[in-house]
Amino acid sequence: MLINIDGKGRDTLERIARRVMAERGFLPDFSAEALDQLAKMQEVHGETGSAAKDLRNLPWASIDNDDSLDLDQLTVAESLPDNAVRIRVAVADVDILVKKDTAIDEHARQNTTSIYTAGKTFPMLPERLSTGLTSLNFQEDRPAIVIDMVVDGAGEIQSPDIYLAVVHNYAKLAYSSVGAWLEGTGPVPDAITAVTALADNLRIQDRVAQTLKARRHEHGALDLQTLEARPVFEGDVIKDLQAEAKTRATELIEDFMIAANDVTARFLGDKQVPSLRRVVRVPKRWDRIVEIAAQLNYQLPAEPDSKALNLFLTAQKAANPVAFPDLSLSIIKLLGSGEYVVELPNETVPGHFGLAVQDYTHSTAPNRRFPDLITQRILKATLGGSPMPYNQDELVELAAHCTQKEDDAKKVERQVAKSAAAMLLSSRIGDQFDAICTGAADKGTWVRIFKPPIEGRLVSGFQGVDVGARLKVQLISIDVEKGFIDFKQA
Repeated sequence: MLINIDGKGRDTLERIARRVMAERGFLPDFSAEALDQLAKMQEVHGETGSAAKDLRNLPWASIDNDDSLDLDQLTVAESLPDNAVRIRVAVADVDILVKKDTAIDEHARQNTTSIYTAGKTFPMLPERLSTGLTSLNFQEDRPAIVIDMVVDGAGEIQSPDIYLAVVHNYAKLAYSSVGAWLEGTGPVPDAITAVTALADNLRIQDRVAQTLKARRHEHGALDLQTLEARPVFEGDVIKDLQAEAKTRATELIEDFMIAANDVTARFLGDKQVPSLRRVVRVPKRWDRIVEIAAQLNYQLPAEPDSKALNLFLTAQKAANPVAFPDLSLSIIKLLGSGEYVVELPNETVPGHFGLAVQDYTHSTAPNRRFPDLITQRILKATLGGSPMPYNQDELVELAAHCTQKEDDAKKVERQVAKSAAAMLLSSRIGDQFDAICTGAADKGTWVRIFKPPIEGRLVSGFQGVDVGARLKVQLISIDVEKGFIDFKQA
């Protein structure tokens, strides 16, 4: 057992993260070639040209985590007749500086994602890019790709368009404060009042986002709510894990990004070009989802049905909101992971079961995810009439690689999170906790305790325990270095 006693908890977690990343084939640091390429880069302010619209006069704003510096998107609304609203989503043009097959691109292609660990964030792109030159930063002009869509009063998307533009971020906003304001539990943030008419614009965006969400749920999109726990440090020493709740501001961005990704996928499909799609197939463990519903006196159909599942989730959220995040976690585990696949012209790949959409891609976070950068390059080639940057075989290989590395990244983040959790639980060996089963397979049974929200392995008393089951467990051992947290059924 390794317990943090030297006051360097964050340093220990970073060292563990580097080791685990290396074990899974990630590059924690940028090569000398990549750093040399970075040193020669010049800022692109987004000077207008014949191919780009000048949209710097619109009241664009970013909303992200309180500590986020890599800003991938800006949003703005425009009211139209007949209760319609024009929504524009600006996505950072990363490709303008990060060219295919360069040293920085090779690093991004290998890792495929930024990795967010309790000890350190390992960005997919050097921070001078992701939080600087290719970030849609406050009070900066930047080149962007704009997804432009009209949303009618019923939440249907009309007149979608995609084009190059130059934009300006007038307000850097945070989910927590904007969410509290929209929900009526906090004051309007100063950054909003500093921009003329921005408050009204954000209220329009919030209304449209809620309409989009309601429409998606009518089509069968799943209303899921999980508890995301982030480490709280006092200096370098971890002191707590704090659950982050979803807010109206989080939902605003989430709903707009879902709509933008849907529009992007359909745009590329209409242009008859090969593209990456993000899919979540029909859940293989639907039978267990049916069992969980039956235990709550609800009958689901024998065959997978996203609309029926969402009706069940909506009913449970209303009946028992306190327990709903735990139910959501069980359903997410049983739905299975998403994956990247290639859709070729005149072919149809599976849709996204959880979002209840047929056409979906990842395109709105090119500073953080390589599939989004791939999609951006395909979009720009399509808009400019240029040759495709990737051939079919390359896309198929990249889809498989990105899927695998995404899974690997989650395992790295999870393992380091468990190391942080093990540090936090180091003085609680022998304590008992209420828990829920989050995973049950041949390789092991997993449970999550509620306070603090920490997951570990059930090494004794796991017979007959399945996903969603509630039980009382006792902490029997930890290993900070390996991220092991072991429980037995009490």
